[in-house]
Amino acid sequence: MTNLLSSVISSYTWNRPIGLGWDKPYTVRYASNIDDGPWHGMPLGGFGAGCIGRSSRGDFNLWHIDGGEHTFENIPACQFSVFESDGSSSQAYALSTQAPEDNSLAAWRWYPESRGAGENFHTGNYHALYPRSWFVYENVFQAQLSCEQFSPIWANNYKETSYPVAIFLWKAHNPTNAPITLSIMLTWQNMVGWFTNALKSPEVKIRDDGSPVYEYQPRLGESQGNYNQLVENEQHFGCFLSRVAGNAPVQEGDGSWCIATLKHPQVEVFYHTRWNPSGTGDELWQSFAVDGSLPNHVDDTPAIDNTQIGAAIALRFTLQPGESLELPFVLTWDFPVTEFAAGINYYRRYTDFFGRDGQNAWAIASVALREYQNWRSQIQSWQQPILDREDLPAWFKMALFNELYDLTSGGTLWSSASERDPIGQFAVLECLDYRWYESLDVRLYGSFALLILFPELEKSVMRAFARAIPHSDDRQRVIGYYYTIGADTTTASRKIAGATPHDLGAPNEHVWEKTNYTCYQDCNLWKDLGSDFVLQVYRDFLLTGADDVQFLADCWDAIVQTLDYLKTFDLDGDGIPENSGAPDQTFDDWRLQGVSAYCGGLWLAALEAAIAISDILLTNRRGAENTEELAAQKSIYETWLNQSRPIYEEKLWNGQYYRLDSESGSEVVMADQLCGQFYARLLRLPDIVASDRALSALKTVYDACFLKFQNGQFGAANGVLIDGSPENPKATHPLEVWTGINFGLAAFLVQMGMKDEALRLTQAVVQQIYDNGLQFRTPEAITASGTFRASTYLRAMAIWAIYLVY
Repeated sequence: MTNLLSSVISSYTWNRPIGLGWDKPYTVRYASNIDDGPWHGMPLGGFGAGCIGRSSRGDFNLWHIDGGEHTFENIPACQFSVFESDGSSSQAYALSTQAPEDNSLAAWRWYPESRGAGENFHTGNYHALYPRSWFVYENVFQAQLSCEQFSPIWANNYKETSYPVAIFLWKAHNPTNAPITLSIMLTWQNMVGWFTNALKSPEVKIRDDGSPVYEYQPRLGESQGNYNQLVENEQHFGCFLSRVAGNAPVQEGDGSWCIATLKHPQVEVFYHTRWNPSGTGDELWQSFAVDGSLPNHVDDTPAIDNTQIGAAIALRFTLQPGESLELPFVLTWDFPVTEFAAGINYYRRYTDFFGRDGQNAWAIASVALREYQNWRSQIQSWQQPILDREDLPAWFKMALFNELYDLTSGGTLWSSASERDPIGQFAVLECLDYRWYESLDVRLYGSFALLILFPELEKSVMRAFARAIPHSDDRQRVIGYYYTIGADTTTASRKIAGATPHDLGAPNEHVWEKTNYTCYQDCNLWKDLGSDFVLQVYRDFLLTGADDVQFLADCWDAIVQTLDYLKTFDLDGDGIPENSGAPDQTFDDWRLQGVSAYCGGLWLAALEAAIAISDILLTNRRGAENTEELAAQKSIYETWLNQSRPIYEEKLWNGQYYRLDSESGSEVVMADQLCGQFYARLLRLPDIVASDRALSALKTVYDACFLKFQNGQFGAANGVLIDGSPENPKATHPLEVWTGINFGLAAFLVQMGMKDEALRLTQAVVQQIYDNGLQFRTPEAITASGTFRASTYLRAMAIWAIYLVY
């Protein structure tokens, strides 16, 4: 029987039968990389507030409560359950198809999974269109039941988008000709104190792939001192889960959870404030499975060592034939402190609105229960104009919104406001394996979503890079790449003054202040980062109204410093910095030698952007005393540009496309060879190459890297020969399909009038992600052998660049 409630769900969701597994999901390419398996659902929670995730089998299994850290584990006591009776028979299920592996909660009955491959048993569907998702239950209950899940996230909202809250909006309808009694129960384990690293100074090691990693040991199960208590006011009822506080200031991991609901005249409320999640669960199930009730047991005794406690709320009601009811539950959490290195603490953005003592989960829940309908309307008002566009395919709309998941679950940080940063500071990890923030070469592509939807957060990130460029850090450290190739010298300085840092730091040190965390390569030598910085600064100015001249002024000194620094790598004086023969750019396993199409093109576009910025600053008389200096700097960039442009053509154009570089002799067709041209045209700057040559190169890329590579099944490989074959069958990066690079390439195709080709390319990549168990953990790279690398990757939000130019 089809659930009529599913008709109100958007037709643009990603959806999957509840509990249905994957025959051949993608698996990780390198054993040292994270592979949680395919059971990932849309995350819930505000930006930088910590988040949770619930998969399409119904289990709550993603716990990004500690900023920048990853815990993936089903916690079975955190769950919804439903009781149903028609007067003659009754049934009750916990709404996950995944029973506990440790044999806990043995008294509970778990929801049946959908089965395919001839068995054809369907128990409902999971749908997701970020930031909303739905479970629609079918063929098990007589009533029609659905649960909508969302957090208050919508564009240009810098308040509620930070809230640590998940709303679960239940809809129940009786399609039969007899009354049905239903009870919906939410159980939650008290996990206060769990999500902080037990290792306060973890050792940083070099992984087998050369990247740095440190150990994260959450304090799972350490519940001593935790307690649960009933809370209520005139309209709301809940259970507040916290820990006995000492006299010390609030630390990371300290705080509270709350589960709560609205009081309703048709509904009976039942509760249990202290049950044992490690036991059989019968202290709840004995009564719940019989008549949908709970024993209304109240006990706020703190847990002793090696004891677990949970709380439960159940809502029981009867629906007459044809009657419907809508009931909200909310889950909130309040863990106000993010700690980086020991003693380096930041308060989260939401604390600007709810205080910093960690005891505000009930206050947040009360706001949510008052405002959830308005929040949902705000989300719909933001999304609907895009969903209504008939020129965008349905699969594209699905992926466009769902790729935003990374802004919630990408280890996101959003600090409280300060005088210097009036909406706080913001950062998203490059990915879960490469656990450092806002990698500049990656966000050249992946930051389009933030730029379009939350421009003030985007500019805050670029200001952080501008502040970091003048700084130096002379400490020597092992460079992973040198280490893996057995080089004579394996160390380098962490940060050289004037060099644009690769990233804004990592969760185990001091994000925003200690930059250049990654040590796989010596990023001081990279030839794209300086150009990336200049282009993103001008882009963020131009595409957010072109009126924030102060933003340009704030970044100008850093632009001058980093372009001067980058120019020192122009060893032959031809105007273009040369690649060194080491992998010294975003394709950091790919050696480029001499002038390269990728870095050289970005350099040309960056010089054009710097000239445009200097014109704006001169026109607006910012720093009037520096007018002569500004004019002189502009003249220098014009000289470099005029010198560089013919060299780029002379050394790289081969009559059909631009060579990889000028000195390696490679004939490979690089998919992203003209990223600089894309940026120049995006920013309304002069083309860096002739339009007919750009089109010729782009058509060659589309044919060789996409159509001829595995028959266009996977997307465009980074670099192959003109017939689609590998130059080196053992190469890594050239033969990978990078999701974000493909979306950037598709945006370039749209920009050059090749919309049909852009959509075909994009659809191939989207299908690989969403059909093969990579949803809500989109990786950097996939391969033709069904493997992936670097999940939950920032660059994939480049799909918003396609939307921008479409």
